[in-house]
Amino acid sequence: MSNNLKKIAKQAAHYDHVLLVMRHAKAESSNAAGDHERNLTDKGVKQAKRVGRGLSRMGLIPDRIVCSSALRAQQTLERMLTYFGDKPKVDYRHSLYDSGVQAVFDEVEQTKDKHRVVLVLGHEPTVSISCQWLAASESDPAVLDSLNLGMSAASVAIFGSNEPLSAWKVHSGDLIAVVNPKDFE
Repeated sequence: MSNNLKKIAKQAAHYDHVLLVMRHAKAESSNAAGDHERNLTDKGVKQAKRVGRGLSRMGLIPDRIVCSSALRAQQTLERMLTYFGDKPKVDYRHSLYDSGVQAVFDEVEQTKDKHRVVLVLGHEPTVSISCQWLAASESDPAVLDSLNLGMSAASVAIFGSNEPLSAWKVHSGDLIAVVNPKDFE
């Protein structure tokens, strides 16, 4: 089942603050230099471009991005930035590679109130578990249930709230949707 991107964009526009939590695009299964140095596959490059273009068309251009230091995450973001222009402030964090759910919560908490749209780009299972903890209990149960299986490569969870991200705690954000690259075709 495909998501209605116009409807999702319209919902997100009603919130003062939007959080995008994304898993990196498809990467090679191994690399001789180690897991941290895994590259995107050709499919992953296409996924990243598709998602970047799609988020831009939805009006969800981040003004702050926090990205894992892993090569595959950086390569995903690099392909997406071509659609975001000069607007986003980008920070790379090793903690998003190796510190688990707490790293996501730390980044959300450290977000300045002036930021309206924030993207956190990381890895599984951290991103899906973080999303389950961030999602308000009033979120659509079907969307929330989709996180139980984990987030596929280049998927994005979209949250909204009228509270600044720095005030978010467990179950603070309305989970609007989880979109994947095929939704942007």
